[in-house]
Amino acid sequence: MTHFAANSPHARDIATLVHPGTNLRKHLDVGPTIMSRGDGIYVSDDSGRTFLDGGAGLWCASLGFGNERLARVAYEAMKNIGYYHLYRHASNEASIDLAEKLLSIAPVPMSKVLLQSSGSEANDTAVKLVWYYWNAMGKPEKRKLIARSQAYHGSGIASVSLTGKPEFHAAFGLPLPGFLHTEFPHYYRQGRDGETEEEFSTRMADALEQLILAEGPETVGGFWAEPVMGAGGAVLPPAGYFEKIQAVLKKYDILFVADEVICGFGRTGNMWGSQTFGLKPDMIASAKALSAAMQPISAVLINERVYQAMLTQSDRLGAFVHGYTYAGHPVAAAVALETLKIYDEIGLVDHVRAIEPTFLKLLGDMVDHPLVGQFRGCGLIGGLEIVADKETRAIHDKALDVPAKIDAHARERGLILRFVGNRIAFSPPLIITEEQVGEMASRLKGALDATLDDLTRG
Repeated sequence: MTHFAANSPHARDIATLVHPGTNLRKHLDVGPTIMSRGDGIYVSDDSGRTFLDGGAGLWCASLGFGNERLARVAYEAMKNIGYYHLYRHASNEASIDLAEKLLSIAPVPMSKVLLQSSGSEANDTAVKLVWYYWNAMGKPEKRKLIARSQAYHGSGIASVSLTGKPEFHAAFGLPLPGFLHTEFPHYYRQGRDGETEEEFSTRMADALEQLILAEGPETVGGFWAEPVMGAGGAVLPPAGYFEKIQAVLKKYDILFVADEVICGFGRTGNMWGSQTFGLKPDMIASAKALSAAMQPISAVLINERVYQAMLTQSDRLGAFVHGYTYAGHPVAAAVALETLKIYDEIGLVDHVRAIEPTFLKLLGDMVDHPLVGQFRGCGLIGGLEIVADKETRAIHDKALDVPAKIDAHARERGLILRFVGNRIAFSPPLIITEEQVGEMASRLKGALDATLDDLTRG
């Protein structure tokens, strides 16, 4: 057991905090790594060690860690009003300006914006809006919702029910009834011998259609998908996938919600992942890079079809009875609006496109390493598959704990990685330079080599 000075931040952390996504028993022994400063794509802990964060925190620190310009905007907004809500006809200019900006850059025509504080809240809200819509249409039986195995859509009761990762459901009594999951479209892992990507995509669309028919199309109201499956391991869609999936949704009149919480605002090489992969959703959930992670804020973009149903229900019921205390928070909205201005000024999407070839080449070159089976990415997001055997694609025995070994060697080299099972998901801050991509790849190569040496000697 690691011992910490009684009044140190580490000891106080152990005594007071519960950490998400953490082995709570182990945390009592190892304690926290306390991050104290950020500078561009780097973060430093309280002992002075500096790390290049290959995951931009939780996919979200698009402008890096620390930004004086956004701090000043937050200060001015907080000084002027600090807080007010959007309930009962109240508003604030930052929220209005932000909504106008979001609608102007939407990947498909959208009518209105509903602001909240997190990606989980955005997806929870979209769940309610799907149900609200079908109730307005006189079809309350269209209540079942379909997402995909290994998808992640949040940690709220509804959004985690959409999430297709069993570890998020275990011991919570989840998912809720009526939340269904279709196939995981991971061609590298799920493709059959001799099956092309297009054939695989056809099989995925057929599986979705069979699920809809088995449940009854008259009972299915909505379908959720991330353009790139982030917490599924940064898995890109196979060729033709979304074209075929959307044809099924249209055939059975099922609302489509694009979860752009990770992919929105430049991550895939376009402003939206929907543009990169040809999605035409009825609603879009966004968060994370909306404020470059400097303030908690999210937004659901709603098309005219859904908004008209909301008006109908508001007429019937007297009000749209949904909301969150901090929705449209003037400080968060001001920071988000300024973030989008910065993206425009620095030409963020063009920058991502310029860096993309280097990112894809240097990480793609890792497939020559004995531990790497595949790398695939777009823009500045990508997934690298760790394997024990390249030919069979077999993974290592869990007892070897290979991902933990790679992670430890990476941290020794000042690199923070995001592991999803046996995959490394890359999503560095979008301001990363070609030189820094090279630095990230070099540190990764060192970690892979050291891990291979461990396994060879072991």
